[in-house]
Amino acid sequence: MPRPEVAAVLSYLESRPPAAPPTLPEMRAQLVASVAAGDLPAGEIAVERALTIPTRAGTVPALLLDARAERGDGPVVVWYHGGGFVTGGLDTHRGFAAEVARQLDLPVVLVGYRLAPEHPFPAAVEDAEDAARWVASRPDGLGRNADALVLGGDSAGGTLTIVTSMALRDRPAEVPVRAQFTIYPATDLTRRYPSQDEFATGRLLTEETRRFYYAQYDPDIDDWRASPLLGTLTDLPPAVVLTAGEDPVRDEGRAYAAALISAGVPTTFLEAAGHIHAFVLMRQVVPSTQDDLRRAFRALTTTLEGR
Repeated sequence: MPRPEVAAVLSYLESRPPAAPPTLPEMRAQLVASVAAGDLPAGEIAVERALTIPTRAGTVPALLLDARAERGDGPVVVWYHGGGFVTGGLDTHRGFAAEVARQLDLPVVLVGYRLAPEHPFPAAVEDAEDAARWVASRPDGLGRNADALVLGGDSAGGTLTIVTSMALRDRPAEVPVRAQFTIYPATDLTRRYPSQDEFATGRLLTEETRRFYYAQYDPDIDDWRASPLLGTLTDLPPAVVLTAGEDPVRDEGRAYAAALISAGVPTTFLEAAGHIHAFVLMRQVVPSTQDDLRRAFRALTTTLEGR
């Protein structure tokens, strides 16, 4: 059952008059508008700097956010935003990335990878890996040197977190990946999971919208970069996996955490009971979201401290 705050949000959404299916530009604009209405603002942040990251296909935009104006060498968080590989960007996730920077007391590079259908699979995967390698290369534009990476992401960005962790395990970057933090990721497109049927309708992410996103992204479902559960998980960096209890992709996140543990990877699994997909962008309309996130941030801090 959804928690009361979530039930109120779902009731409001269901009460709105029916509308024609939005076009893709409308979907992207609607996400921006919903974040402005439902999420918290970025708040106090000492550093906010636009970046341009070189990739194998050209460049992608990024945003450096840091709660401290001055900082020495240390870990840098590379964050990949959610949005089904089709929507989302620096504007939708700026506020949440600022919160990541404050909660972890680490600089965050929010990556604006290419979106489908203009750039289908594996464009986002390539951009995610290239951005992490660029941060690890100690570029002048970053204004500080990374001595380690922390990879993180929500939804589609959670999947990119996993596959980038795998890519950098197989061909290491200039600095190591200390941890991965993945929030409600999709991890296996080759089989059907019970949560996909259980929450096919009546939630923010439905089976219809999930299928729409993948039709735009057009992945090879048998490729580990689209279905990372098909890949080798041994020797991946320690993980914090956070799922939503009322989410079609819940069981994929659970399966990933279980597979990591079976592979001997230190893993903390957490679930936001009664919550729905995309909750990192609902911190204002569902205030209890902050409690779920604080638990995950504490777990990640403990992981980084090696406790």
